[in-house]
Amino acid sequence: MPALTRDRNTPLKNAEVIGVPAATNTVVYAGAIVVATATGFAAPGSTAVGLTYLGRAEESVDNSSGADGAATVLVRRLNAFKWGNDGSITQAHQGKTAYIVDDQTLAATDGTGTRSAAGRIVGIESDGVWIE
Repeated sequence: MPALTRDRNTPLKNAEVIGVPAATNTVVYAGAIVVATATGFAAPGSTAVGLTYLGRAEESVDNSSGADGAATVLVRRLNAFKWGNDGSITQAHQGKTAYIVDDQTLAATDGTGTRSAAGRIVGIESDGVWIE
């Protein structure tokens, strides 16, 4: 496509809540960490490599008996969310990357290459960790 030579009415889509097709054999609970698998389908957060953090599930979705994409998960993103701390994240980790342990818990390290990144730590409280 060539460069513009006049104004363009570029389409706009609000991307704060997006629908992501769910992976097969997947149950995502409302409020859970949602990731994209290596093939781009939504799944709950887990200790695994190759996952991409997407945000928080807005609803429960059961695709346990469906094929990839048979159900869609609504995911809220572009916000900071408070997740559980496995106990390894301290104030010294402010501004650093947190790593996914499960669908509600984060850790300070990648677990020797076994965990995927969640996002940047923007707050640490006694009952959880805020990430964006």
